[in-house]
Amino acid sequence: MPDLQRSQFSGLDQLIVQFDQALRTLVPGSSAAQRPSPASRLEDEAFADADRRKVTGLMRINHTGEVCAQALYQGQALTARLPDIRQAMEHAAQEEVDHLVWCEQRLRELDSHPSALNPAWYALSFGMGAAAGLAGDKWSLGFVAETEQQVSEHLQEHLEQLPRNDARSRAILEQMLVDERIHGETAKQAGGAALPPPVKVAMKLMSTLMKGLAYRV
Repeated sequence: MPDLQRSQFSGLDQLIVQFDQALRTLVPGSSAAQRPSPASRLEDEAFADADRRKVTGLMRINHTGEVCAQALYQGQALTARLPDIRQAMEHAAQEEVDHLVWCEQRLRELDSHPSALNPAWYALSFGMGAAAGLAGDKWSLGFVAETEQQVSEHLQEHLEQLPRNDARSRAILEQMLVDERIHGETAKQAGGAALPPPVKVAMKLMSTLMKGLAYRV
């Protein structure tokens, strides 16, 4: 959304926009990807039950991660001070919609569903994003860079854990990894500051908790 148009919104209008974005993120089928899924031209293979459960859990984690990404970027865009930074956050959030939709589609193919805890993760992540924006644009960008670094690490781990014959999930995660690395590097080049070690540790702890719960619920 253009910054000029957004700047003309009242406080109530801003809340309505954010609520609409939350619904689009949390209600399955509400978002549309700009790019086709990397898995669209690949055949699905038969899985043993144990492998299917593993793939389902991993893709549920990745879907929840994209829910958190949407919330983080929306929270940061709401409180970012400079218009160009705010627009960069909104652009990154739009690119992350593709990931959200691709993971959701894969979960449907696996006869599964997103995590039931996604609304709670969205609210928590939105608050963290808004706080990062209030701290200043260099810290907001640094938060993006660190988030994308940690996301890239867990995507790499998931690629190593996938069954060898799951080409569809692998194609999705490989493209997500490419995009996340670009987002992180872009945030650094835009002036993102390195976060203090305690903040990085706290982010890792929260990520570990999210992954453990989303895998099962």
